[in-house]
Amino acid sequence: MSSRFAPRPTRTTVRGGETAVPEGVPRQSTAALSRTWQPPFPLDLGLTLGPLRRGPADPTFRTTPDGSVWRASRTPQGAGTLRVAARGGSVEAEAWGPGAAWLLDQLPALLGESDDPALFTPRHSLVAATAHRRPGLRLTRTGLVLESLIPSILEQKITTEEAYRAWRLLVRKYGEQAPGPALHMCVMPDPRTWSLIPSWEWHKAGVDNKRASTILRAVARAARLEEAASMDPPQAQARLELIPGIGPWTSAETVQRSNGAPDAVTLGDVHLPGIIGHALANNRDANDSEMLTLLTPYEGQRHRATRLILLSGRTPPRRTPKMRKTNIATW
Repeated sequence: MSSRFAPRPTRTTVRGGETAVPEGVPRQSTAALSRTWQPPFPLDLGLTLGPLRRGPADPTFRTTPDGSVWRASRTPQGAGTLRVAARGGSVEAEAWGPGAAWLLDQLPALLGESDDPALFTPRHSLVAATAHRRPGLRLTRTGLVLESLIPSILEQKITTEEAYRAWRLLVRKYGEQAPGPALHMCVMPDPRTWSLIPSWEWHKAGVDNKRASTILRAVARAARLEEAASMDPPQAQARLELIPGIGPWTSAETVQRSNGAPDAVTLGDVHLPGIIGHALANNRDANDSEMLTLLTPYEGQRHRATRLILLSGRTPPRRTPKMRKTNIATW
């Protein structure tokens, strides 16, 4: 379908990982390193990489009119910038910076090679219809924990708009310019830099002491937490939850991205149980326990089922927001 007439992403489908990627023309390569990879499955870059985007102005993520997705990451080898574009069944990738080789080595996992949708069987017509319309959905696996953990901590107990603002301000101020030609993109700070951010800067970004302290505890154990990327998801979540301030919600949101976890369910969310309840049982007031009961037929693939429900766009009519914006920077 032409992008002109394609349905526009909504708040819910964006949460499901939908990111619009323009259909563009190839650009001339100027990368330090490059790779072409042909995925043996349908691939939608916007759906697969969309969950890595933290808001429309995320300084670590960008889409460009030539049909490319850009990511700036801090890899085990250092900062790196990756550009990915799908062209006629192949994926063209370019990378810059000390982490370029690592990013290209991880490209298949990033684009869902280790994911196996064949293990998923739809049990509801809504889920089946969405899966049929979204054949290019793959679960990404970044292999990087902190880059998903820190923004997930920032998203605790506040609105997504406030969390996106905090991430944007802190990364732009304390991160570093992304390698290569990606103007205005930044790589997130390294653990030591996070640890040196003054208390008043957390406050100016709207981050309360509880979340700031959790991030400081996490970066102090950065090496141990990064090891979780190679663990089975339940063990990875257990390791993350050893850090005070990191609970099931935050650990699930992290391993969904870092480990490509198909069964990691986000518990303790304000809106998700009601969305799942409304979509599967016409119960907009469902709680976590009722949500898990509804997702029982998808045991082992509950995160994938949740994403498909979010991508269906079927949501209950909006009520008064359950959470109000509380910008502590104005206090």
